[in-house]
Amino acid sequence: MDVKLYVGNLSYDTTEDDLRTLFAQAGTVASVAVIKDRDTDRSKGFAFVEMGTQAEAQKAIGMFNAKAFKDRDLTVNLARPKEERSGGFGGRQRGGGRR
Repeated sequence: MDVKLYVGNLSYDTTEDDLRTLFAQAGTVASVAVIKDRDTDRSKGFAFVEMGTQAEAQKAIGMFNAKAFKDRDLTVNLARPKEERSGGFGGRQRGGGRR
């Protein structure tokens, strides 16, 4: 089962290939996704890397968390499950103001 890691504090010019090469040192990399702003297509400075096993994910955390990569100290930890988002527009109801 693939294990998803959060990788933060990335240099904005870091590519998915850069991360794949780096994390391959710890084991099998199943996927890499650099998160980008949908309007500008610019990196948001974080990514998700899926490792092949729990052991490889733990090895990657040990190898790369707080380590310098492209002049930035990376943050690497297990990714949290995606939170449910409530529908609507910013959580505020329209027309519900004071009267």
